[in-house]
Amino acid sequence: MLGERAVALVHLFHSRASVHTIIMQHWMFCVLFLFFVFCDVSTQRKKKTVQTLSRGWGGDITWVQTYEEGLNKAHVSKKPLMIIHHLEDCQYSKALKKAFSEHSTIQRLAKSDFIMLNLVHETTDKNLAPDGFYVPRIMFVDPSMTVRADITGKYANRMYTYESEDMDFLAENMMKAKILLKSDHEGHVDL
Repeated sequence: MLGERAVALVHLFHSRASVHTIIMQHWMFCVLFLFFVFCDVSTQRKKKTVQTLSRGWGGDITWVQTYEEGLNKAHVSKKPLMIIHHLEDCQYSKALKKAFSEHSTIQRLAKSDFIMLNLVHETTDKNLAPDGFYVPRIMFVDPSMTVRADITGKYANRMYTYESEDMDFLAENMMKAKILLKSDHEGHVDL
């Protein structure tokens, strides 16, 4: 009888040890599962918050990071610099960004014929705000570093603003910036 009790205790011990092992394995699986889920969510959040210099204005366009870099690249490449002043939370900037990024002619011109910069902060250059510091505002600068204040939008009270329905007019102004650039350099005399 003592032998049977010993055998029963050994079986009970092994079954409890097996149950304990199964519970531990279950907890380890849960912990590892949660770890991988949180790692994946964390990676997805990082992917969503990574912003490129395009900020949604055109992912295929090469954007410069600063005004100074833009001026330098415009000078070296002999292409005009197009500067878009905007704010991320401005409803007018958002509408313009959407229209700008969906307009194929503007995207093609911006990609091939311009040095592009979009700014979510103001520059200290007052030449880039001839009629005030408002957004959205689009200015052109030629490779000689001259702000083209003569290339304006449709509105007298905000001369350099464009609205979402003005994309064909903006495309015309982009062409004008290229044409003026060529004609200015053909007849340009250094003093």
